[in-house]
Amino acid sequence: MNKQQSEKVGWHFDQTYIKLPKDFFVEQLPIEVSNPKLILLNEPLLKSLGLDKESLSFEAWTNIFSGNEIPEKAYPIAQAYAGHQFGHFTLLGDGRALLLGEQISPDGKRFDIQFKGIGQTPYSRRGDGRAALGPMLREYIISEAMHALNIPTTRSLAVVATGDVVMREEALPGAILTRVAKSHIRVGTFQFASTLNDVNKLKILADYTIDRHFSECKEEANPYLAFLNRVTERQASLVSQWMHVGFIHGVMNTDNMSISGETIDYGPCAFMDRYHPETVFSSIDRQGRYAYANQVPIAQWNLARFAETLLPLIDQDTDKSIQLASQSVNGFSDQFQKSWLQGMRQKIGLFDEDASDINLINELLILMQKNKADYTLTFRHLSSDVILKDAIFEDESFKAWYKKWLYRIQKQKEGEATSKLMMLRHNPAIIPRNYLVEKALSLAVEDQDYRFLNDFIVALQKPYEDSKVFSESPLEEDKSYQTFCGT
Repeated sequence: MNKQQSEKVGWHFDQTYIKLPKDFFVEQLPIEVSNPKLILLNEPLLKSLGLDKESLSFEAWTNIFSGNEIPEKAYPIAQAYAGHQFGHFTLLGDGRALLLGEQISPDGKRFDIQFKGIGQTPYSRRGDGRAALGPMLREYIISEAMHALNIPTTRSLAVVATGDVVMREEALPGAILTRVAKSHIRVGTFQFASTLNDVNKLKILADYTIDRHFSECKEEANPYLAFLNRVTERQASLVSQWMHVGFIHGVMNTDNMSISGETIDYGPCAFMDRYHPETVFSSIDRQGRYAYANQVPIAQWNLARFAETLLPLIDQDTDKSIQLASQSVNGFSDQFQKSWLQGMRQKIGLFDEDASDINLINELLILMQKNKADYTLTFRHLSSDVILKDAIFEDESFKAWYKKWLYRIQKQKEGEATSKLMMLRHNPAIIPRNYLVEKALSLAVEDQDYRFLNDFIVALQKPYEDSKVFSESPLEEDKSYQTFCGT
C-alpha cells in the first residue's frame, strides 16, 4: 500500500518502540496466507482510530488484516519479553504476533496495532506461529464485551480466516486477529530487560514507558517509585473490576499483565455462572493457581516481580530500594479492597458508606455460594422483585439477609427506587456466558454460520439491557466445562 493510499485510508503510523535498544524486538514480515476471508470488522473502533472503511474495498481490507498487504509506514516487529508462567520463569517473546506500529487517532491518542496468529517469529519456540479461528473469535467476543462493561481492555479490530489449516489436537481453520492496545509493554518486558544485566537499557525502557503511559511521574521526586505506585494502583482497580463481573482471566502469567492496566490475552478466560470463589475453567490450571479468588494475591505477586526489576532505578542503596518497593507492592491490598468495596456497594445499591457494609456484602457472597446461585443474575434480580422467584429466596438465611439489606438501602436519603436504578446500571444482564460463547463459536467455525455470532456481539454492546435470548443462565451448568489457551 503506497503513501497516498495509506493517507486516504487514515493510517497515521508512528514508530517509537523501535527506538528502544535492538534487544527488545526483531524485525519480521508477516507470512502470506492463502485465501483470506474477513469474518469480523469492528467498524466503531475502526472509525475511532481514524480509519475510513469506505475508502477501500472489502477485499482490500481483507488483504490488510490478513497481513498480505502492509500499510505505508508500518514496521512489523516481534517484541521480546520474559515471564513467570505458572510461577516458572522463562524467556518468551511474540511467537505468533507482530506489532505494525502505533496508530495516532484523530484525538491524538496512541494505539498499538498488532496482528496475532501471523506466523513464525524468532520467538516461536518450535510453535507454528499461527492461530485457530475459534480462539480468535473468542478474544473478539470477550474483549469487546469487557469494553462495553467499561473495564480497561485491549480491543479487537478484525478477525480474518486465513484459508489455511493449523494443527492442534486436530486440524482447525486458521485465523488472524488484529488487536488494539495502549501498548503491549508487560511486566514480562521489564523482566526481560532485567536479564540483559544492563541498567542503562532498563532505564531506557522505564523512561519510555513513563513517557508513554505515566508522564506525570516525571515530576515526582522519585519517578521510578512513582511509576511502580501508578502501575500498582491501576492493577488494583483492574482486578477489582474483574471480580465485580465474575470474570476469570485464566492465565495471569507475568507476561500477561499489561503495564498500562488493560486486560490482555483472552485465552482460557471465562465468566462464572454459579458463584464459587475457587472456580477455574482453564484446562492447564490444574492446581487452581489462577482461580477466581486467587486473582487478587496473584496480581500482587506479579507486581512484586515487576518491583524487583525496578530496584536498580528506585534507589542506589539496595536495602532502601527494597524497602520502598515493598511498601508500594504491599499497598496493593488496601487499594484493591477500597476499589472492590466501592464497586460492590454500587452493585447492592449503596450510596453512602457504613462500617457494616463489608459484612453485608460477604454474607451475601456466602449465601450465593451455599445456594449455588448465579453470580450475575443474583445481583441483577436483587434490583427488582425477580429475586423473590429465585431459588436462593427459599433459604431462610437469605430472607433474613434480604430484610437487613432492604432496611440498609431504605434508610438512605436517595431512597429504595434510586438505589435500584443504580444497581441496574452496575449489574449487567448480559455477559459472555460460556454456553453462548461456545454456541457462537461452534456455528461460526463448524458451519460458517455467523448470524448468531453477530447477534451476540451486538447484544454484548448493551450489557445492561435485558434480553430474552442472551440474559438467561444455562438450564444446567456444565461442571466439566474447560477453556483452552489456543496454542
